[in-house]
Amino acid sequence: MGTLLRHVLDVTEADVSAFFEDIGLGDYRPRFTPFVRAIVEHGPLPIRDLAAEVGVTHSAASQTIAQMARQDLVSLRPGTDARQRIVSLTEKTLGLMPTLEAEWAATSAAAAQLEAELPYPLREVLVAAVEALERKSLRERIAETDAALKLKRRPEQD
Repeated sequence: MGTLLRHVLDVTEADVSAFFEDIGLGDYRPRFTPFVRAIVEHGPLPIRDLAAEVGVTHSAASQTIAQMARQDLVSLRPGTDARQRIVSLTEKTLGLMPTLEAEWAATSAAAAQLEAELPYPLREVLVAAVEALERKSLRERIAETDAALKLKRRPEQD
């Protein structure tokens, strides 16, 4: 399951990145989009809030934001707490917004077209999977299997 999910992600990200190249956004990465969209929707946000909004760990958000800052796509300023950093879009990103918004619309239309070819709407399946895993982790599910229970037996129990 994980291998298939990674493969779908790799293929889709590679194609979106190639399209970015086609339209002159060569350094922009697909993983930047949820962060840009969150800041567009909510205004400047602390990294912790961005991580929650995007649905990634604080560490993953910090790494992505650092990469975006190196490309002058976002700026960082201290928050009310010395450990907090507030993320804002730069003039460079604001200037890219018409292109980014057109790309988002094109990608959404392409995703809808892809989903129309599938037996189940992929987005709905993925949302349902996330919700199920939030109710009970895969680790818990694995631990409950007969195979896992056999692994946990001590030799003297056999």
